[in-house]
Amino acid sequence: MAAPEETLRRRKAGNSGPEPDTPPESGRDPTGCPARLRTGTFWLTRIVLLRALAFIYFVAFLVALHQNKQLIGDRGLLPCRAYLESVRRYFQGRGGWEAVSYAPTVLWLLDWSRMNANLDALALLGLGVSSFVLVTGCANMVLMATLWVLYMSLVNVGQI
Repeated sequence: MAAPEETLRRRKAGNSGPEPDTPPESGRDPTGCPARLRTGTFWLTRIVLLRALAFIYFVAFLVALHQNKQLIGDRGLLPCRAYLESVRRYFQGRGGWEAVSYAPTVLWLLDWSRMNANLDALALLGLGVSSFVLVTGCANMVLMATLWVLYMSLVNVGQI
């Protein structure tokens, strides 16, 4: 136990390490660590967090793909077409901003005659985007916002 405390004290005091005036080696920072492993960078945390979130989205869209038709499909327990029509009737037939803000979903923009296909398409698109982020680890704001919009589109038409 005494040895790690001594090395920590030496590091804090600055006894171990190159002189401040010496230039760093290529690909390394002044402390001798590889450049990508510098303190203060959160690249590993970012990769783990984004892949974990992509895995959660992947599971959610996989469950939605298998259960959408039975729950909110055309012949499901609570059909989302009937729900969207009742929302439209509540706002006096206007499918405007009030109805969209009450039940925000991409399904307002799609053809309601093929609701099962629309629900499957949303789930498959979400599966594709989430698996891309899960496998490659590449994620940006556009991909993550797309996942959020697709997921919220399915959640907002599933009634209580």
